[in-house]
Amino acid sequence: MLDIAEELHRWVEQGRDFAVATVVAVGGSAPRQPGAALAVDSEGTAIGSVSGGCVEGAVYDLCRQALEDGRSLLERFGYSDDDAFAVGLTCGGIIDILVTPVRADSAGRAAFGAALAAAAGGEAVALARVSEGPGELMGRALLVRSEGPHEGGLGGHPELDRTVAAETRAMLDAGRTGTLEIGLGTAPTEGASEDGAWQGGRLCGEPLKLLVESSVPAPRMIVFGAIDFAAALVRIGKFLGYHVTVCDARPVFATEARFPEADTIVVDWPHRYLAAESEAGAVDGRTVLCVLTHDAKFDVPLLETALRLPVAYVGAMGSRRTHEDRNKRLREVGVSELELARLRSPIGLDLGARSPQETALSIAAEIVANRRGGSGVALTGAHTPIHHDRTAAVVKRIGSVA
Repeated sequence: MLDIAEELHRWVEQGRDFAVATVVAVGGSAPRQPGAALAVDSEGTAIGSVSGGCVEGAVYDLCRQALEDGRSLLERFGYSDDDAFAVGLTCGGIIDILVTPVRADSAGRAAFGAALAAAAGGEAVALARVSEGPGELMGRALLVRSEGPHEGGLGGHPELDRTVAAETRAMLDAGRTGTLEIGLGTAPTEGASEDGAWQGGRLCGEPLKLLVESSVPAPRMIVFGAIDFAAALVRIGKFLGYHVTVCDARPVFATEARFPEADTIVVDWPHRYLAAESEAGAVDGRTVLCVLTHDAKFDVPLLETALRLPVAYVGAMGSRRTHEDRNKRLREVGVSELELARLRSPIGLDLGARSPQETALSIAAEIVANRRGGSGVALTGAHTPIHHDRTAAVVKRIGSVA
């Protein structure tokens, strides 16, 4: 749901009632991942997608139904080939969809509104919603920020709220969206009621599952070298959802006029800027670094710093001869073989690229393959999965207290 936060935030500000259908879990070759959402307002307007088209009509009807009766529900869609008119996924996968009404009289309206406002504003925030459990808790929501108290509640169980908030914050810190399972005990605690009350570290009567959606600021792409190839890479980086910075020590080249789509333009020596950003905590495990300068006086001190940072990707442009010379210089300044092994050079996948636009596509393809665990080979004739599981939803389980 937080993937369409900006549109839904506007709906909340306009006072609209709506229902949101969110992918909770997937199996097989499902087209969308947990967190993908379709929302429908009381006028029948729809935004978002949960399946790329396969089951949108059926999910739309479920949203209208939830708006009418005010009840949340969980529905599973799978592959169907027996009945030509059956609703199913043509890709052969399975998706579980949680449909939640967000009406003016909904108990979780405030938590939903706050989560959408935070996500739309670029704040790190997570929303935990009950997807399986006692009927009275279905769809209940808890909002968790990186710091500060949680907001909302799961039906008047403070200990349950605290437990869910702690686990949700851990998932938020990792930038993860997935399923949280708690209260897996089979017997109630002594003195506990049998109506689903939270007692002694578990939800008595039945386990509870929650969908945790995390929304974190956009990952960073830092492009070093204000050249024409960089301009094309900035455009595709923005298209992929990165916050893009261009850094070059030459003020005549690092200008807004040459890079109008960049979020930030920095005139500084690349290695000095990267070191300062690292010390400030402004680079992390999602950051990608693209070194397009192919000039030893810039490359060597920059890569010496970059290859020792816990970033997602470090790539450097240049011919194979440039690459060999650069590696030699890096070894001379003390970069280890293990650190050198992290360097993607020559940068990009072999697409036969020539133009700046084609080269940018080649670099972006390698970044996506590295992020998602892809091989980079053609899918035609290959026996590899189309959708890889590197970023699969995390399932956490909290054992009950004996």
